[in-house]
Amino acid sequence: MTEPLPLYYVDRSDVRPGGLDELRAGMRDLAAFVEEREPRLLAYHFYLDDSAATMSVVAVHPDSASLELHLELGGPKFRALGAHLRLRTIDVYGRPSPAVVTRLRAKAELLGGPEATLTLHTHEAGFSRLGG
Repeated sequence: MTEPLPLYYVDRSDVRPGGLDELRAGMRDLAAFVEEREPRLLAYHFYLDDSAATMSVVAVHPDSASLELHLELGGPKFRALGAHLRLRTIDVYGRPSPAVVTRLRAKAELLGGPEATLTLHTHEAGFSRLGG
C-alpha cells in the first residue's frame, strides 16, 4: 500500500497598483502566521514576477486535512490581502477532500470574483524524493 500523496497548491493573482509595499508586508505577516500555527505544512512560499504584477503562492500540504486547516486559520488573513490583489487561478495537484474543494471555491470567489478559476489535477505517474 502506498502513502497518500501530498497536495501541491499554486495560486496566481494580479497585484493591484499602488499597494505593493503593503502587499509585501502582508505576505511576510501571513507567512510568519502560518509557520507558527501550521507545523504540518511542508512548504509555503510567496513569489512576485519580475514586474511585480503577478503574485504566486506555492504550498505543499501532506494531506487534505492540512490544507483544510490552512484555509480555516488563514481566512481572515487572506481577506486582508484581498485589497492588494485579484486572484486569477487556483491549481491543486492531488486529491483534496470535497470540504476543501468547497472552501477553495469560496476563496476564489472572495478574492477573484466569478472570473477566478479552480482547477484540480489528478496524479497519473511520477515519484518524489522530498524529505528523505
